[in-house]
Amino acid sequence: MKRVLCTLLAASMLFPVVAGAETVRLHGSTTVQKRIMEPGKDALKKATGIDLVMVGNGTGNGLEDLVSGKADAAMASEELADAVASMKDASGKAATGDLKPHVITNDVIKVIVNPSNTVSKLDKEQLKGLHNGTIDNWSKVGGPDLPVIVVTSHLGSATRKVFQKAIMDGTKYVDGALEVETTRKEIEDVGQFPEGIGAVSMGFINLPGNKEKVKIVETPNISRPLMLITKGEASPGVKKIVDFFTGEGKKFIKD
Repeated sequence: MKRVLCTLLAASMLFPVVAGAETVRLHGSTTVQKRIMEPGKDALKKATGIDLVMVGNGTGNGLEDLVSGKADAAMASEELADAVASMKDASGKAATGDLKPHVITNDVIKVIVNPSNTVSKLDKEQLKGLHNGTIDNWSKVGGPDLPVIVVTSHLGSATRKVFQKAIMDGTKYVDGALEVETTRKEIEDVGQFPEGIGAVSMGFINLPGNKEKVKIVETPNISRPLMLITKGEASPGVKKIVDFFTGEGKKFIKD
């Protein structure tokens, strides 16, 4: 027994227990995950003792996980009403319960094309036409004589829904648009195809290695909030996360 106690004491000295350690599960927007949570998670843990467990599965899927009890908060990159619609699109289910938004910061969506594309500026009607198929060749907007390839994220993506609402007036994406599961893949595809066009968070473009792959086109401003959504009032852990990133943790948010 004495030997066992000595062993346990030695182990506790090597692996001290962090007082007040807590795990918080965040599911949803990869934009919130990559721009806010991942860059600041170590500083958050140091300041609050909170360990983050994150699943980047899109705003709609994240909200479904919150409603079903699989997450403590949903990461969202659009207004609450639009996030509820994204959940419906992603899962076919309606959001229930007293959902509350906790805005952390705002994000800008940028339109990207292949670096070889000579087009440098597009207005709203041109963007709308390029994405819904009424403009099917780059030559119609002053670019090369190439068919347009639209690259977009999956149905549960907030970025897709915000762009579709703000720029496309709710019209459908062109048949044959390439739907990808991650923003990184969207950037890679646009960088690979001379005909490609996409719309992604500026924060993703600024990640190492991405800026060189694509060209940003001048367009009307497209912005949206980045937030956590809770069922009812935020738990103490989620509240600490929001307070941290809207306070001293602002400096860790990626532009």
